[in-house]
Amino acid sequence: MDYKAIAQQTAQEVFGYSQDTSGWKVIKNSKKVTVSIKASKRFVGNVYRVEGIIPESSIKLSDFLYQPGDRVTWDKSLKSYNVVHNIDSGTFICHTITQSFAMGSISPRDFVDVVYIKYYEGNVAIISSKSVDFPGYPPSSEYIRGYNHPCGYVCSPLKENPACSKLVMFVQTEMKGKLPPSVIEKTMPSNLINFVLNAKDGLRTRKAPAESGNHNGHSSSPKKK
Repeated sequence: MDYKAIAQQTAQEVFGYSQDTSGWKVIKNSKKVTVSIKASKRFVGNVYRVEGIIPESSIKLSDFLYQPGDRVTWDKSLKSYNVVHNIDSGTFICHTITQSFAMGSISPRDFVDVVYIKYYEGNVAIISSKSVDFPGYPPSSEYIRGYNHPCGYVCSPLKENPACSKLVMFVQTEMKGKLPPSVIEKTMPSNLINFVLNAKDGLRTRKAPAESGNHNGHSSSPKKK
């Protein structure tokens, strides 16, 4: 499987989403984060567009979102996030396990994705991801294997203040299993808003002076199914 070609194609698709301004319907707006949807062309479900302003430069923000090292310390939706294969300096295969959510009604899922970062003119960075088959990590009986159709983060400098960034996130995930679509539609917007808020908190914690001694970056305990 040509993972690099898949990664590059996914980045182009995410870039296309970022240029597509028609047909989006705003479904939630909270704490200066907006969630919109439109029907996915990839599966019977929605693609979510999430927009927010992050007080960090676009390159530093993309690096923060891209590097897997401390992801679970701030992303409370994840139980684990591990690189299982490096393709090159900007492309890797990762295995992710989510926490349960919706008060335990949605059990943990695992995903295997090719993740890729590409930089564009004007300090714009796109981090794209798409689920792939990877021989070392076949589906197991422990978790339901979810599937991410082309997803990604677009980080661009805020025109009026380049020290801040506009983050636009695109998510189109098949949870698989026997979940009613209504459960996903009710819980996804809040989860996506929480991701942006958690990223802001994670950046704030990382930038906090060491002498403050206040590093509350641990992830929440997983809920049992």
